[in-house]
Amino acid sequence: MNIKLVCTIGVCLFVGNIYSQSKSVDELLNQIEQNNTQLKAYQSYINGQNLQNKSGNNLPDPQLLGYYLPFGEHQSNDYTEFEISQSFEFPTVYAVRSKWNNIKAEQLQALFTKKRQEVLLKAKQGLISLYILQKQKTIETNRKQQSKQIYEQMQELFNKEQVGILDLNKAKVAWIQEQFVVEQLEAEIQNQMTVLQTLNGEQSLELDNLELKMPFELQTMEVLWSEKLANDPKLLELLTNEASALQNVKLEKNKILPNLALGYNYQGVNGNNYSGVYGGLSIPLWSSKNKVKAAQVNYEYQQSSSQVVKQLLYAELQQEYNQYQLLFDKYTEYQNTIETLNSENLLFKAYNLGEYSFLEYYMEVQFYRDATDKMLQMEKELQLLQAQLLIHQL
Repeated sequence: MNIKLVCTIGVCLFVGNIYSQSKSVDELLNQIEQNNTQLKAYQSYINGQNLQNKSGNNLPDPQLLGYYLPFGEHQSNDYTEFEISQSFEFPTVYAVRSKWNNIKAEQLQALFTKKRQEVLLKAKQGLISLYILQKQKTIETNRKQQSKQIYEQMQELFNKEQVGILDLNKAKVAWIQEQFVVEQLEAEIQNQMTVLQTLNGEQSLELDNLELKMPFELQTMEVLWSEKLANDPKLLELLTNEASALQNVKLEKNKILPNLALGYNYQGVNGNNYSGVYGGLSIPLWSSKNKVKAAQVNYEYQQSSSQVVKQLLYAELQQEYNQYQLLFDKYTEYQNTIETLNSENLLFKAYNLGEYSFLEYYMEVQFYRDATDKMLQMEKELQLLQAQLLIHQL
C-alpha cells in the first residue's frame, strides 16, 4: 500500500515538474509585459501627461487686493479697501476642454498600446527565434550522434584495413563539423535567452521547453482588416487624432465667449464703510482672432492624413498577407512531402546494412538534410510573418 502511494506521488511530481517547465508563448509574453522596464517608464510618462492635461483646465488662482492709505492731507480717517475676486473663462469652456482632455487621454493610451505591442512583438520574435534554434539543436544533436557512430564504425573498419585513411578522415571531419554546429547553436540560444531576459526586466524566464503553435491559415483579408480597424492602435490613433482636432475646434469656438470675474469689495473711510459684490467680463476682440479657422484647418488636415495613412496600412497588410499565403502553401506542401519520406533514418539504416558507402551515404543524406533545414527556415519565416500580421492581437 505504501509502495503504491509513493509511486503515485512520484508520478504526480514528475508530471507537475514537466508541466511547470513548459511555457506557452502567451504566458511568457504576459510575464514580459508585467516586468518590462520600458513599458513601466512609458506608463509613468503617460500618467504624468494626463495629470498635466487636467491641470490645464483648472481655474485661475483667486486674487486678494488691499489698500490702506494713511498718508497725505485729509481731514477724515484713513482710507481702507480690500477686494477678493475670482476670474474664470466662460463655463462652457471648461466642459468642452474636459472632453478634449478625455480624448487626449485616449490618444496617450493608443500610444502606450502601440509601444506595448512593439515591445511584445520584439519579444515574440525573440521567442520564435529561440524556439526554432531549440528545434534545430535537437535535429543537429541527433545528426551529431549519427556522425559519431559512423566515425566509430569507420575507425573499426580502418583498424581491420577494410577502408582507407581518406574515408576515415572524411567521417571524422563530418563528425567535427556537426559538433561545431551544435556548439554554435548553443551559443546562439544563450544569446537569445539573454535578449529575452533583458526584455523581462533582467528577470529570468523559463525557456527550456517552449510551446509554439504551428503556422496556420489566416482568415480572409477582409476579416483581418476589420479586426485591425477595431483593435490596431495605429488605426485607433488616427481616429483619436481626428476626434481631438474636432474637439479643439469646439473649444476655440467656446473661447470666443467672454471671460468672467466675480468677487467681494469692501471700502471704509471716516467711520463709514461700503461692501458688495464685484463683477466683470472681458471683451474678446483680439485674443481669438483666426484661432477657430486654424483649428478647422488642422481638423481637415487630420481627416485627409488619416485617409492616406489608412490606405498605406491597407496596402502594406495586403502585401504581407499575400506573402504569407504563398509561403504557407509552399511550407505545407514541403512539410507533407518530407515528413512522409523519413529519408534520413532510412538512409542511415541502409548505410548500416552496407548498402551505401560512406561517400554515397553522406551525399544522399546531405540532400535531405538541406531540405529539412529549408523547411525549418520556412517555418521561422512563417511564424515571424504571422506575428507581424496579428500584432493587433498582442
